[in-house]
Amino acid sequence: MSRSRFIVLSIILDSLFVLVGYVIALLAWLHGLPAYNFNAFVALSPLIVLAYIASAWVYGLYAPERADTAWAIVRSTFAATFLGTVLTLALAYLGGPLTRALPRPTPLIAWVVIMTLLVTWRWVFLRFGRVQWPEQRVIIVGTNDASVELATEVARRSKWGWKVTGLVDPATGPPAALPPDVGGFPVLGSAGQIAGIARAHGATRIIVASPVALRELVESLVLADELSVRVDVVPELYEIFIGTVDAIVGDVPLMEITRSTVPQYQPAMKRAMDLVVAIVLIVVLSPVLLIAALAILITDGGPVLFTQERSGRHLKPFSVYKLRTMVKDAERHSGPVLAEEDDPRITRVGRFLRRTRIDELPQLFNIIGGSMSFVGPRPERPFFVDQYVREIPGYRERFNVKPGVTGLAQVSGGYATTPERKLKYDLIYMYHQNLAMDVQIVVETLRVVLTGHGAR
Repeated sequence: MSRSRFIVLSIILDSLFVLVGYVIALLAWLHGLPAYNFNAFVALSPLIVLAYIASAWVYGLYAPERADTAWAIVRSTFAATFLGTVLTLALAYLGGPLTRALPRPTPLIAWVVIMTLLVTWRWVFLRFGRVQWPEQRVIIVGTNDASVELATEVARRSKWGWKVTGLVDPATGPPAALPPDVGGFPVLGSAGQIAGIARAHGATRIIVASPVALRELVESLVLADELSVRVDVVPELYEIFIGTVDAIVGDVPLMEITRSTVPQYQPAMKRAMDLVVAIVLIVVLSPVLLIAALAILITDGGPVLFTQERSGRHLKPFSVYKLRTMVKDAERHSGPVLAEEDDPRITRVGRFLRRTRIDELPQLFNIIGGSMSFVGPRPERPFFVDQYVREIPGYRERFNVKPGVTGLAQVSGGYATTPERKLKYDLIYMYHQNLAMDVQIVVETLRVVLTGHGAR
């Protein structure tokens, strides 16, 4: 069973056993289930379950690595159910008539029952079940005593999927003669070869435990497009002053250098906002779309819509929708060509639609379909993507997030901004994005639309 499935199973079973515990407590105290008391319990049950689930989370019952022995299960379950019971008692004593219908001793009786049930099912799972941990193939940069000590501590976590692939000498210059192993761990090469070493050994995590030219090392890993490696550093005082410690291995603090581009909670929230806002805008702006479509038909004939293949998240191709702003078959003789500021292929109506970005409105349907978001790197055509990936280091990185109708590059740079500069804006957005930044970019986009400055 995967770790995520174990967490879901734990929450479901814990919720069920909390309810069973209180039903047993009511039966034991009242010798039955009077409708008045039972109805009160049913009304309060969501709050009661929430109190116990939150308490279980606080004491690590949903982190299987923290409850991997019988004693750890008993200790954590005792503390979690005690806190859940205290919260329920507070609810019963401070609540109104509804909570007073729940007899005061029932939470105490339920505590014993719930603790027994939770300990029992977790012990059974510990005895007969198994959590499949995602494999973490770890390379440690450093060959000194502290590096060997850290490697030994990581190796102790093998039951949680951690594996020390080897050590790397911190030198970033030309490779020198290196010992075959240090402290029983193989030496794989020098830090100057880190991208190739990580690729060859399928590394998923690199921990920098020794002083090294960190900037060069991180850049070589991030710019190796086919790699997806987390980089941690054992921080010195300077790093602690400017960053945040993210994890501790044994007694060694670690600071993550290459962060996930999107917080875990954000995609669902962003998707929900995209859907709601896109549907509302389609309804509100439908007259604008209709007028624009008629203007295209009257001045240049059909078709009104223009579809074109673009590269989306993870380079997956999709069709983007726009109102046609160029003459028909604009690329029949030239092939794929980027539009220029004074491109003669753009029609008179098309120039207005581009300046006001009305031509982008059909992309609301791309947003509803899930191929795009409101904010993100602008999607490019596969022809140019292939070229940029070959020529611009790190260009593939921008495809780790969903493309957007607008983005930081569009509101920060002018029309003629080069792909290299746009990439910097895209990466800034990817590694620092949040919902507040999305709102700010949308507001800036409206300013661009109203002033016509920087429109693309």
